[in-house]
Amino acid sequence: MNRAQYRFYAELNDFLPPESHNATLTHQFKDNPAIKDSIESFGVPHPEVHLIVVNGQSVDFAYGVKDGDRCDIYPISQSVDISPVVPLRPQPEPRFVLDIHLGKLAGFLRMLGFDTLYRNDYPDEELAWVSSTENRILLTRDIGLLKRGIVTHGYWVRSMNPHQRLEEVLRRFELFDSISPFSRCIHCNGTLEVVEKQDILHRLQPKTREHYDDFRRCEACDKIYWKGSHYEQMQDFVEKFRQPSN
Repeated sequence: MNRAQYRFYAELNDFLPPESHNATLTHQFKDNPAIKDSIESFGVPHPEVHLIVVNGQSVDFAYGVKDGDRCDIYPISQSVDISPVVPLRPQPEPRFVLDIHLGKLAGFLRMLGFDTLYRNDYPDEELAWVSSTENRILLTRDIGLLKRGIVTHGYWVRSMNPHQRLEEVLRRFELFDSISPFSRCIHCNGTLEVVEKQDILHRLQPKTREHYDDFRRCEACDKIYWKGSHYEQMQDFVEKFRQPSN
């Protein structure tokens, strides 16, 4: 039986039992399995892995593990001085698809201007397919979903608090400088466009017609937006997330 040693760093330990945290682990195997499969046999989803170093050399997911290998597995939060680096995947665009557990997070991401797909009835197969075919980052609370082979970009959201979840995702994908608030429809994810008040006058309530002049309309669902009574509160919310907290 062949043996290799593995060490998982930083937040990758979240997927390991407590007794295995920050420890050197021995993996027994036959033949030369792809290191991607070996990593997931420990419970770590491959989209969470950013860098694989075997015997001091950067390798990709297809590397065949050999007897006696030393495998160091890093998340994106860890900076490692090694060259050359073999990239595991192309850099993703900040476009998302979210599972059923993350509805509030979907609304927050849309409020900040990020292209975010969400339905409360997405089956796992469709979530994985949309993530793969549309090159979207899959955000989920389901670790097993991240292990599906077709998923390239994904992240297991750790926090249970909706506001903390948002900051967690912004920090993980370095999105603070990409915030473009109130540019997307919170309800359907469509883009918002300026619309003349006169063109929608027949759709407005009397007090809205009297007190407001600036309007946006969703190009997808036709919903109308204006700077109503909740706008200042929403602005305060957005400003809170423009800069990462310490």
